[in-house]
Amino acid sequence: MNKYAVIETGSKQYRVCEGDRIVIEKLKGAQVGERVEFGHVLLVGGEKLQVGAPHLKGAKVIAEVTRNLRGPKLDVFKYKRKTRRRRKIGHRQYYLEATIKEIRA
Repeated sequence: MNKYAVIETGSKQYRVCEGDRIVIEKLKGAQVGERVEFGHVLLVGGEKLQVGAPHLKGAKVIAEVTRNLRGPKLDVFKYKRKTRRRRKIGHRQYYLEATIKEIRA
């Protein structure tokens, strides 16, 4: 059975295996080709299941950043009736794609 882990980054949880590519919210200072460590590992599975409370001590998931990208444009429209007040702004979230290299438990 393949080894997998559940990690937490950007207030979201991801189930990853070695070799997986994941798209997550951009991390500060992460450049393309750089290795990134995720220390908030909630669960490691495979031969034996290890569950943290809430995180596993000493467990790490190592990934390599493959590219930076941006999400689709979201239009935000605010409107106040009777006062002729309206405001339209847009937002595009920054993301990065990472390839999981190693799971250490």
